[in-house]
Amino acid sequence: EVTMEDGLVKVVAPIDETPAAKAGVMANDIITKLDDEQVQGLTLNQAVEKMRGPVNTKIKLTIMRKGQDKPIEVSITRDVIRVKSVRSHSEGEDVGYIRVTQFNEQTTDGLKKAISDLTNQLGAEKVKGFVLDLRNNPGGLLDQAISVSDAFLDKGEIVSTRGRNAEETQRFNARPGDLTKGKPLIVLINGGSASASEIVAGALQDQKRAVILGTQTFGKGSVQTILPLDDHSALRLTTARYYTPTGRSIQAVGITPDVDVELPKETLASITQQGGEFDENPEIHERDLPHHFQNGQKKDAAPAAGESAAPAPGADKGDKGPGAKNAKAKEEKDVQLDRAIDILKHWNTFKMQLAKGEVQPDASAKSN
Repeated sequence: EVTMEDGLVKVVAPIDETPAAKAGVMANDIITKLDDEQVQGLTLNQAVEKMRGPVNTKIKLTIMRKGQDKPIEVSITRDVIRVKSVRSHSEGEDVGYIRVTQFNEQTTDGLKKAISDLTNQLGAEKVKGFVLDLRNNPGGLLDQAISVSDAFLDKGEIVSTRGRNAEETQRFNARPGDLTKGKPLIVLINGGSASASEIVAGALQDQKRAVILGTQTFGKGSVQTILPLDDHSALRLTTARYYTPTGRSIQAVGITPDVDVELPKETLASITQQGGEFDENPEIHERDLPHHFQNGQKKDAAPAAGESAAPAPGADKGDKGPGAKNAKAKEEKDVQLDRAIDILKHWNTFKMQLAKGEVQPDASAKSN
């Protein structure tokens, strides 16, 4: 996943098990040359097209990396990119961890298999709960966001889309059948969680089905419609906003976690250095982009840290989670996941604290 910055190509995050990830390309790398040709002057699409090519052919990337004085040259052998959107493993003997990296056509099937595999592996009676990791998940297909939410819900609204006219409102509801049989669920989010990820987090939060943990999401809650034109081109038009079950507009605000836990800056740096997926700039959200689409309910602003609309409405390498190269760092320092596991292991106590309003942001994580 790449973007353009100052006329150069910046790596947002290397996708699991792709040639770039295997070659050691890291988040925040700046690509300055492609086969010794300057990137400066190319559009992002032109640069991406130059990076693509036949399977088993090679391309040389020249990269500037923070902390390195000299450019780094990386040789990548092209291959067919097969993105696996769901990865899972057990955390200890009683917690199932499921990471969703994007919402594509295979996501719901992958989620169902992950829940089944973890339940069989740990034993249905032994499972204390599940962690659904949506951190740095930029979104994807709306129908997959709905079906992923539905996998954990027996009933109730999941999301609605509301356009300019009231009659254009569409509502999507859950069907009976919680695949986890009501087991406790914690959803991990951060500033890189957007669009479909925010729909899932908002639905599970408003329906009081899950505890949302991490940091404020990106705030991409607008709906685009593709309109074909007579000259065979098309127009992408923003036509509606996404709303959570309690009627909150996601656009330019995002989802506020029930439990605010930030990754320490030193952890972000450590994980990113090792090619991990947790790189996050908490200052950049949808509302920070120039000419962004407005929320539609109130002035765009992030809710206060720790504020939440639920439970009281109105108030990824291999099977080791994100980044094989950073597996050790994640196990030792992923305070968000550690906090989620701790909550699941002391679920009854946590529920009592939550009901009394005694759950506070994780100050120990922030202090670092």
